Amino acid sequence: MSTKPTSSTAFEPVEGWPAVPHGITLKEATSVAVDSNDRVYVFNRGNTPMVVFDSDGNFLNSWGVGDYLRPHGVHVTPEGNLLLVDDFGHTVKQTSIGGEFKFVIGAHGEPSDWQKGAPFNRPTDAYVSPVSGDIYVTDGYGNSRVHRFTPDGEHISSWGEPGTGPGQFSLPHNLVVLGDGRVVVCDRENFRIQVFTEDGEYIEQHHFHRTQAISLGRGDDSSIYLTETRPPEVQEGVPGLGLKIRVLDQSFNEILNFGAGTSGVAPDQCISPHGIAVDSEGSVYVAEVSYTAMGSRLNPPKEVTSLRKWRRLNG
Repeated sequence: MSTKPTSSTAFEPVEGWPAVPHGITLKEATSVAVDSNDRVYVFNRGNTPMVVFDSDGNFLNSWGVGDYLRPHGVHVTPEGNLLLVDDFGHTVKQTSIGGEFKFVIGAHGEPSDWQKGAPFNRPTDAYVSPVSGDIYVTDGYGNSRVHRFTPDGEHISSWGEPGTGPGQFSLPHNLVVLGDGRVVVCDRENFRIQVFTEDGEYIEQHHFHRTQAISLGRGDDSSIYLTETRPPEVQEGVPGLGLKIRVLDQSFNEILNFGAGTSGVAPDQCISPHGIAVDSEGSVYVAEVSYTAMGSRLNPPKEVTSLRKWRRLNG
């Protein structure tokens, strides 16, 4: 079981992880989650929306063909189920780890009015509170909201509106709920994370570069793992702007960061880190929307690296 990292903790990229079977294409991995047995769930936009690996990268299972319009976010619930966020489907679906349907929040393919606040218009992420069991959802592309639901999907409350001030959002993209109930939201295009009470009252904010994904450590590791995505196209290649994995304590002080900080397919680089998860050994998994950011722009277009593992070495 992993412990909290220190400034001397090191991570190394695992080349060739995972072993994707012949006939399965990821196209791009939009999000990743790890269960209590260190099975790795990869929600992707290839020909099989859910692909499952063990921590060594061996293929275990796949499912979901025809069930999702545009996979976006995945979260393992405390009970061991999955929450799957379908961006174009405008839904959050709960399934078993094998894909058995439990329930759905939202009407498939039916968005709420754009930027009017009602759920959902292109939701981005979901997370279960370890305190209340309630489900929190960032509704980020067609809304500027965070919604709260009961454990069985009944709406409780919502907060947020477009803007740059406290409690306002410019694309709320990912979130976690800490053990004390604080809700931490990646407010991507405002270049920050915002912190709220479980009832949506604003507490504080912290600046980072285009915060796209966030996760928590496991076991004795209470750290926050945060990805910063690529800079705007006009600043492509400028050093020091994103493409890092940052590890924070729960006061939001940086413990360490890793990654080259440059865009590319080399093992220590990132292209567009879009999801992140941590296993019981402290290793970090990063999903990237690399086809959107790079592969689709190549001539001819092709699938490029979209799933990476960073093995924790020490500390």
